[in-house]
Amino acid sequence: MRTVASTVLALREGTFRVHRQLMSREPALTTFAWVMLALAVPTGLLLALDEREWRGVAIWAKPLKFMLSTAMFAATTAWFIGLLPQHLRSAPVVRGVVWTVVITSSFEVGYISLQASLGEGSHHNTGDPLHAALFGLMAIAAVGLTATQVVLAALIARYSPTRSSLITRAVVIGLSLTFLLATASGFMLGGQQPPAGEGLPVFGWHLGLPDARPAHFLGVHAQQILPLAGWLLHRRGVTHAGYWLGALAGAYVLLWALFALWALA
Repeated sequence: MRTVASTVLALREGTFRVHRQLMSREPALTTFAWVMLALAVPTGLLLALDEREWRGVAIWAKPLKFMLSTAMFAATTAWFIGLLPQHLRSAPVVRGVVWTVVITSSFEVGYISLQASLGEGSHHNTGDPLHAALFGLMAIAAVGLTATQVVLAALIARYSPTRSSLITRAVVIGLSLTFLLATASGFMLGGQQPPAGEGLPVFGWHLGLPDARPAHFLGVHAQQILPLAGWLLHRRGVTHAGYWLGALAGAYVLLWALFALWALA
């Protein structure tokens, strides 16, 4: 019991420590991330209690995944804004990044959740002009969302005091690839409806059929995966870590390309 209590206490203290650091880096995005996590709780309950489905998948599965993904995206963006000098974090271009993330993500999560409550789908639901227009707006919002990452990458590469460090270079690469790969795979998703029915647990992907979602996942989460790889290389003191980072980034793009080609098969 003492071990369990100490573990819970350590987790709580660690959570508060991360929260304080995120708030000091970018409070608006940090708050937004917590809002998305809070909304995920009742959505998870709806997922368990509401038996309705859309194309063979639980109707609340997509809103829940988008809320969790949005929370991670916002928190990661907030952390990386902390790589900029303090005076630059309040600059109009950075505020534009912040509020573009909040507005576009809120629209996507809101529309997806509204459609779930009505027992309808959000993506590829274009049976009438209104839904077709809203689906088009979701595409515009998605591009705007990923575009914030390449803007932030450019700012970090130019102004960050640690721009020459391995970890910061990994951040710049990850943010740039998020824009390039997520945007490209997003257009693929817009033109190709994923297969119906349950796929892999949690993710829902169908690896035995053309499905652009794995490629899109790699595109969106390059934001976290490549900076994490850079941090691990730095922490372990790997020799020629810069070359290894480049090799990992190349392998990452190759894996994305294989998934993208599979989706087009």
